[in-house]
Amino acid sequence: MNQATPTPGRAFRDALAGERPLQIVGVIHAYAARQAREAGFRALYISGAGVANASYGLPDLGFTTRDNVLTDVRRICGAVDLPVLVDIDTGWDDPGETVRAMIETGAAAVHLEDQVDMKRCGHRPGKRVVPKDEMCRRVEAAAGGKTDADFVLMARTDAAAVEGLESAIDRAKAYVDAGADMIFAEAMESEADYRAMTGALNVPVLANMTEFGKSPLMTTVELGEAGVAMVLYPLSAFRAMSAAAEDVYTAIRREGTQRAVVDRMQTRQRLYKVLDYYRFEQEADRAMSGGEPG
Repeated sequence: MNQATPTPGRAFRDALAGERPLQIVGVIHAYAARQAREAGFRALYISGAGVANASYGLPDLGFTTRDNVLTDVRRICGAVDLPVLVDIDTGWDDPGETVRAMIETGAAAVHLEDQVDMKRCGHRPGKRVVPKDEMCRRVEAAAGGKTDADFVLMARTDAAAVEGLESAIDRAKAYVDAGADMIFAEAMESEADYRAMTGALNVPVLANMTEFGKSPLMTTVELGEAGVAMVLYPLSAFRAMSAAAEDVYTAIRREGTQRAVVDRMQTRQRLYKVLDYYRFEQEADRAMSGGEPG
């Protein structure tokens, strides 16, 4: 008897059970998702900052809408069969409806944060968080939108940088009681902070290893020893892509040719391998010749 295909939420939980800590890598479009899969990652991430920066050329200050994010979720989930964690900021006007829409579009998990609606990057100064009770109501509303019991609702707290670590731990406990399955501990400043957070909770905790932020860049071994269950790399590849693009644009403009930077480009052959180009091409050829698709 064939087993039923697991839902994306179940696939995320299975990936977490199979890899500790689970590495979750950010992807900004469907092709990047294919590249991450080729590299061996078992879970992917769609960052709110990534949607704002890469898809719309905007800063991550709450400008993007739920529909903007869903567009990228639809494209990425359609390109790969890996579970995808999605940043839903503060849940927009209706966290429950947001969760339902994410499930329908193929997401495996979301994280919902306790900042005010005009949020900002978790590693920038000037963040503001809503009262604990208000965030608990957000979590309860989001949990009420789950149409798949395995779908993962993660609550993110930004309180450590605003109110201190003790408050962030207190909030995290309250969010779990309100229905969060897991906790995203944002902007922790040391391994000791992670140990305190994970030691106080009985649910998986995610560490955000974003570059140039408040958190020290730690290895999976170090984070695992601190009790962290998931490690997020939200924009690492995007930053590398952007730096490479700046160099290429500058070289072409300055030198009138791309000759000096061709050796730093992905080859056509490598592109075709990631896209499975030749299989698609063969199927197109068969279709044009009247044969059955393979």
